[in-house]
Amino acid sequence: MKRGDGRLTHDLLPGEPGEQGPQDACGVFGVWAPGEEVAKLSYFGLYALQHRGQESAGIAVSDGDGIVVYKDMGLVAQVFDERHLATLVGHLAIGHTRYSTTGSSNWENAQPAFRHTDDGGIALGHNGNLINTGELARLAAESEVERGDLLLPGFATPDATSDTDLVTELLSNHPSRSLEKAALEVLPLLRGAFCFVFMDETTLYAARDPQGIRPLVLGRLERGWVVASETAALDIVGASYVREVEPGELLAIDEHGLRSQRFAESDPKGCIFEYVYLARPDTSIAGRSVHEARVDVGRRLARHDPVEADLVIPVPESGTPAAIGYAQESGIPYAQGLVKNAYVGRTFIQPSQTIRQLGIRLKLNPLREVIAGQRLVVVDDSIVRGNTQRALVRMLREAGAAEVHVRIASPPVKWPCFYGIDFATRAELIANGLAVDEIRQSVGADSLTYISLEELVEATTIPVERLCTACFTGQYPIELPDPEALGKHLLEGYERESKATGATSDTDGLSSMTAATLASDALARP
Repeated sequence: MKRGDGRLTHDLLPGEPGEQGPQDACGVFGVWAPGEEVAKLSYFGLYALQHRGQESAGIAVSDGDGIVVYKDMGLVAQVFDERHLATLVGHLAIGHTRYSTTGSSNWENAQPAFRHTDDGGIALGHNGNLINTGELARLAAESEVERGDLLLPGFATPDATSDTDLVTELLSNHPSRSLEKAALEVLPLLRGAFCFVFMDETTLYAARDPQGIRPLVLGRLERGWVVASETAALDIVGASYVREVEPGELLAIDEHGLRSQRFAESDPKGCIFEYVYLARPDTSIAGRSVHEARVDVGRRLARHDPVEADLVIPVPESGTPAAIGYAQESGIPYAQGLVKNAYVGRTFIQPSQTIRQLGIRLKLNPLREVIAGQRLVVVDDSIVRGNTQRALVRMLREAGAAEVHVRIASPPVKWPCFYGIDFATRAELIANGLAVDEIRQSVGADSLTYISLEELVEATTIPVERLCTACFTGQYPIELPDPEALGKHLLEGYERESKATGATSDTDGLSSMTAATLASDALARP
C-alpha cells in the first residue's frame, strides 16, 4: 500500500459488513498526540460516541508523510479490531461514527471522507447537516470550470452523495495551498449545523458552525490534544476537559501548539434535544450535566403533573434520569419495570409474522412480577410517531398493570429537524395533528402529560434565546431555503438527473446539470 495516497486499508484487510442500528446523530473525534497510539485513542473515543451513530465507523491517521483511512459499515467494535488498528500508525487521527442525515447509508458515504490535493490529502468527519448543499455543489462545479476540467465536479468517491464529501471537495479544490486558509474561506459559505474534525498530514483541525447547534469540546492529554462531540469521549481516553469549541471558531493543532481563529460571528443556538435524548447522561453541555438536567425535568413533571400511583418506572435508558427525578419529587417508589435488550439494533434478518407481532418486545420486556396489579407512572423522553408508545402501553396492560400514566420529559415534537436529527416528516409526527388528550387516547394511556417548553429550558439553565427549539416550536434559527426540498437524500436528486441525461454516475449527472446551468448563466450575463 502506498503511503500518503489515502488508499483505504480495506484493500489489505477485508472486513465483514456490519449491521445498522438505532439512528441518532453522528459522533466526531480528533486527536493530536505524538508518542501515543492515536488509532486506539480514536477507537475508544468513538466507542464512547457509539450512541450518536451506528451505521458506519471510520478512522484516518497520519504519520506526517501520508494519510491512511479505514472505514466500514457497522458498529465501532464490528469495524475495528487489533489487526486493523495496528495498520493505523501516526501522531494525529480523526474518527467518525455515522448516522446519515444527508446522503444514503452506504459504504461510499461512510466517513472520514478523503480527497487528494496538490500537496497531499485531506480527511474530514462531520456531525450535523448542511441546508445549502445545492448552492455548494454549484460552487464546486464552478471551481472545476475555472480550472478547465471537463468533468464536474468529481466527488471523492463515485457513489458518494453526502454533504461531507461536498465540503471535502471544496477544501481540496481551493486555490490556496494552505488547508487552514482554505477552511477560513470555505467555512463561511456553509449554512446549517456542522461540527468538523479534519486533517492533512501534519495538522488537526476542528470547526463549529456559528450557531453551535451540535456540541464539540476540546480536551488536553499529557502529550497532546483531543476534540470530541461529547465530554464523555474525553473521559474514556483520559483527557481533561478544557472548554467548548466556540460557535464560529476554527482550531488548528500541530507541532507549534493550538491556534484559534474566527471565521464567523458567534450566535449560539444549541440544540435543546441534546438534553432530552441525544447526549449521553454522563456528558456535560455548556457546563450543565445532562443527567442533572434530565433528573430536574422529572422533578418538574412530578410537581406540575402529579398522579396517584404505586410505582414510577422508566423507559430505559433515556427515560431513566427523568423517572428518578419524578420518583424523588413525588415520593412514589421507583422501580425497574422494563428490561432492555442492549444488543438489539437494526437487523438485516426479517422477523417472521409471529415475531413481528411482538413488536417492541425485541427491545423491551416487562417484569410481570413487578408491575402486575400496579398503578404505573411510565416516564419516557419523547413521543415522535406514537407507535412505540402505543405498543408499550399495550404490553404493560397485558402484563397486568392496573393503570398506565405516561409522563414525557420533552414538549410535543411537532416539527422535523434539518440540523442533524432525522425525525419523521411533519405529517408523521403524532403531535402535529392531535391534541394531547387525543394522543393519550391514541396510545391507550390513562393519562398523558408533557413537560412544558419553559420548564425544559429552565432545566438546561441556558437562556432560551441561546437554544434551538425548532422541533417543538417550528422557529428555525437558520432560515431554510425550501424545507420541502430538504432531506437526507437531497444530493441523490443529482443522480436522478444523471439518468435523465444519460450520465453513468451521480457525479456525471451533477456535472451535466450544473454545466447546463452555468452555460445558461453565461449566456445571460452581459
